Amino acid sequence: MRSLLDQITVPAQTVSVNRQRGQAILTPLQELASVSGRFLHSPIAHSSGRSLERFVFVGQPGGGDPINIGIFAGIHGDEPAGSHALVRFAEVLHANPELATGYKVFFYPICNPFGFEHGTRISQSGKDLNREFWKGSAEPEVQVLENEIHSQKFKGLISLHSDDTSDGLYGFVRGAVLTKSLLDPALAAAEQFLPRNLQNTIDGFAAHNGIISECYDGILTSPSRLENSPFEIILETPQHAPLQRQVEAMIAALKSILAEYQRFLAFAADI
Repeated sequence: MRSLLDQITVPAQTVSVNRQRGQAILTPLQELASVSGRFLHSPIAHSSGRSLERFVFVGQPGGGDPINIGIFAGIHGDEPAGSHALVRFAEVLHANPELATGYKVFFYPICNPFGFEHGTRISQSGKDLNREFWKGSAEPEVQVLENEIHSQKFKGLISLHSDDTSDGLYGFVRGAVLTKSLLDPALAAAEQFLPRNLQNTIDGFAAHNGIISECYDGILTSPSRLENSPFEIILETPQHAPLQRQVEAMIAALKSILAEYQRFLAFAADI
């Protein structure tokens, strides 16, 4: 039986050139997985010459069952900062495994392989994949990622994006009530590297202190019918800022989210 991603092909004459964009992300992650006992390479599906990849960092035991957190990047192929940030964040966790104590952190560095390889927002079929979730989409990547969200039972979903219309950091929140309490310190940590967008309206939505509580229909989230909603954060960096600044801002935000959620769980356990 053909895998879902077998439905996607890349013209032979462009494969070798375009693949380099993806390999710049995947090669260092694969190399880290080959030397780290905690960072595992666990691809989900393959097509001819291309794949949708998954990596998992297994943190030190935290006294209970591991907490699964999913981090997604590259759903828009023309927003590379999130994918580069995941490479760096994997290196940070490898060097400082205590940051992931109690966690299993799932990395999905390139959620739209065709778009990433070609530097375009859309998939090969011309769809914006971040408007296709939980709509019965025929897009293979969407189907694979929906299955991941169902099967991994994530306690948190974090999506990394860049906005070419914003001059500062901001984020969307959904899901668990504590989500805003995670995003605000994450944005504060990221402000070491980039300013926060403090406008009252961002991307067409009402915003307060860089936080938006509404979002587009069909974005990469958990399904609404879940009994226990995970926290869901969409972090946006200003795309015109230097790439390295965006990467560092994202890493600071990710470290903050893991630390704040650890503190929340410890507090809840003491109640």
